[in-house]
Amino acid sequence: MTDSIITRFAPSPTGFLHIGGARTALFNWLYAKKLGGKMLLRIEDTDRERSTTEAIAAILDGLKWLELDWDGDVIYQFSRAGAPPRGRRAIARRRQGLSLLRHVRNN
Repeated sequence: MTDSIITRFAPSPTGFLHIGGARTALFNWLYAKKLGGKMLLRIEDTDRERSTTEAIAAILDGLKWLELDWDGDVIYQFSRAGAPPRGRRAIARRRQGLSLLRHVRNN
């Protein structure tokens, strides 16, 4: 069984969607669609001082204007800040971190 492709575009909402962000979103969208996968949109709004609702709206409007539709709901990283890690890589990193912590505590 092969896993389906999932790409992610994760802009930081500190200003308008710029050409580099649009290019990254386009490449991720094209790659996902070509392989029958999904492109997720995750807003990196963890910098609460610089992130603005106007910038989030500008990014969403820019992607809609470019007709780059994402799959599922928009994910806001700040709302997930306390969530446990998900996925195989995240679990492996967590286990690795716990092993390192145990090693440091025991020495």
